Amino acid sequence: MTLQRVRRSNWGGLLFAAVLGLCLGAGEARAQLPSTAVASGAPDEGNDRVEAALLTDVAQVKAGDAFRVGVRFRMDPGWHIYWKNPGESGLASEVTWDTPGTTVGAQQWPAPSTFRTSDGYITTYGYADEVLLFADARASEKAEGSLQLSAAADVLVCEVHCLPAQLMLTRNLPVGPATQPDPAHAPGFDAARARVPVSPESSGHEVTLALDTRPLTAGKPFTGTLTVTAPRGQPVPAVEKDFFVPERIPGIARLALSPVAGRPGTFKLEGEAAPDVPAQEPRFAGVLRLGSTSAGATALTLSLPLASVVAAAPGAPAASATKAVDAPKPAVVAPAGAAESSLSLGLVLLFAFLGGALLNLMPCVFPVLALKAYGFTRTVHAEQGKVGLHALAYAGGIVGSLMVLAGVVLALRAGGSSVGWGFQFQEPLFVAAVAAVLVAFALNLFGVFHVGTDGTALVEKVDSSHGFSRSAGEGVLAVVLATPCSAPLLGTAVGFALAAGPLTVLATFFMLGLGLALPFCLLVLVPGLRKFLPKPGAWMERGKQLLGFALLGTTVWLVWVMGGLTGVDGMARLLAFLAVVGLGAWLYGLVQGASGGRKAAGVAAVVAVLVVGGVFSLRFEETGPAVRKSSMVAEAQPWDEAAVAAALKAGQPVFIDFTADWCLTCKFNERTVLTREDVRAAFAQHKVAFFVADWTRRDERISAKLAEFGRAGVPMYLVVSPAAPDKPEVLPELLTPDSVTDAVRRAAERVADAT
Repeated sequence: MTLQRVRRSNWGGLLFAAVLGLCLGAGEARAQLPSTAVASGAPDEGNDRVEAALLTDVAQVKAGDAFRVGVRFRMDPGWHIYWKNPGESGLASEVTWDTPGTTVGAQQWPAPSTFRTSDGYITTYGYADEVLLFADARASEKAEGSLQLSAAADVLVCEVHCLPAQLMLTRNLPVGPATQPDPAHAPGFDAARARVPVSPESSGHEVTLALDTRPLTAGKPFTGTLTVTAPRGQPVPAVEKDFFVPERIPGIARLALSPVAGRPGTFKLEGEAAPDVPAQEPRFAGVLRLGSTSAGATALTLSLPLASVVAAAPGAPAASATKAVDAPKPAVVAPAGAAESSLSLGLVLLFAFLGGALLNLMPCVFPVLALKAYGFTRTVHAEQGKVGLHALAYAGGIVGSLMVLAGVVLALRAGGSSVGWGFQFQEPLFVAAVAAVLVAFALNLFGVFHVGTDGTALVEKVDSSHGFSRSAGEGVLAVVLATPCSAPLLGTAVGFALAAGPLTVLATFFMLGLGLALPFCLLVLVPGLRKFLPKPGAWMERGKQLLGFALLGTTVWLVWVMGGLTGVDGMARLLAFLAVVGLGAWLYGLVQGASGGRKAAGVAAVVAVLVVGGVFSLRFEETGPAVRKSSMVAEAQPWDEAAVAAALKAGQPVFIDFTADWCLTCKFNERTVLTREDVRAAFAQHKVAFFVADWTRRDERISAKLAEFGRAGVPMYLVVSPAAPDKPEVLPELLTPDSVTDAVRRAAERVADAT
């Protein structure tokens, strides 16, 4: 952690000594933890504004014993993170545990503090300075050696502005013959436990709630009285400012308590039902602090039946229409992907399988699939007994490369990086490598060189070992080209997986691979389908060359992607390197039939050409314009939270397009839907503010926003109404004109209804 500026004074020497002592003490405390258990984030002006540490209250645990585990957050002075209900802005702090061999219970939330903007306009709830978010845990009865504890902390750190931080923490806890408390950290858990609100029953208090009207009406205010009785007839302590913090309650837009003068323990309740009728009857829920904080206040967690909510009479105006339009909440919204994150694992795996199968229809995968179709046509008729093995090799190449990709994702996530589907296409060197492979494949199809020792024999009868390697390699290439695409169902499944534990990530990517390999496996595993394959003939040589041009077409797309990443200079460097690859392929073709020293010299020359050419050409810098306009919609603006908030405050519905140049699904939606005249007319009619969040280059803000809505990649489309800025509508990955126009119409109608 960094220390804020310290003003100089006559006591500067003493202050310096005190600060030095604190730093040394903090260093000693941190030294007790492994480096992987401590991480910092939210960089601002060269300083990380939050530090997280994974702590336990024991130094050693016995198999089957209980202990406590938590994440301690330390914020710079003036900065804070959020409670489970962040209030009118912010984002709830999240700690996700991955603890094989250990059961972790529900997270415990110490009573939060209340924060207000300087004008008192926005109220939020959270923690400043330091807080320990912990849970009770229990080691497995069969635990031995050590327990691996991993936590993913996702917090929003705010002062005047807000910074997201995703922190990955891990450590091992020894398992021994007896549980040994950790004297360095157990007191911190005890202090955090003392700050957690208790139920009225456990503290001896009695709480009753009486509403003035029942049932509640959607969009209408309501009032009532809350009464607290202290145990054994004792007086109820007076309350201080900000004594009540409400939880986020479905169906309730606002909830507040105020003490009744002269009646200790009696509070006036004022609230407002949300415009939408909730599926279940809401409950009054929140934290009530009795007494003075300095004297040891008692914090009660309340959960009382409230009342059912019914729809308002037709034509009745909403009670807080003016407030909803004139004073929208900031565009930092609650996760709309909550419903997605509640999906069962089985449904997620099904989505991954179906999404992988649908990837076969995406244009970025077509050239490889066409190439594989050619190969299968040849193989089915030439090697009847080995068709199944070729299909298995192709599927193995797909699944194996996806497992490698999953491992890379987990490794990056463990290092604190935020990654998503298609993230590797944000790296210029990766794009260059894929383009080089495609050019080499195309030149092979054109006959510039042959893979193997005899091109003619390869066409007539593929050598078994080489043939299987080719099938596996084509599977790998299919995965490489598939990752920029986000088929329907795939974004939800991968987004769920990347927010879950390692086993879920691996299982999801495995099912994705099976789905991607499905069509060609069916061709060879279902005998009846083989008859639909054309018989081999002279057309195959021309067809093979035609497929080479398809691969070159995909290379053109990659050159365009490089232009988005590195500008015109980067495109030129990539084209120069591809020319070097072509020269190397031609030289290899000249010496391929030679033998002995001549062939060895030729291969060495090819390697030298590629290495020298790569060294001089593959030096990419992000030289593109600082503000890019990747959308084809002329009215689109670069996405910015402040600009979105300003548009909402002005009463404009907002459409946000999360896209990238390498995302062909995004470009398909833009060309076929977002640029249509009827869609643009609907935007103009409803005065929609159009924003583009361009993820072509790595942008942690966009990564955090995608994760907030349970997505791992683009495209993602949000429609936000000024009447409900905290409840954006998430559109499907594949747009239709009706889905877009209907969404913006609904957003505009909510504003009209509110006025």
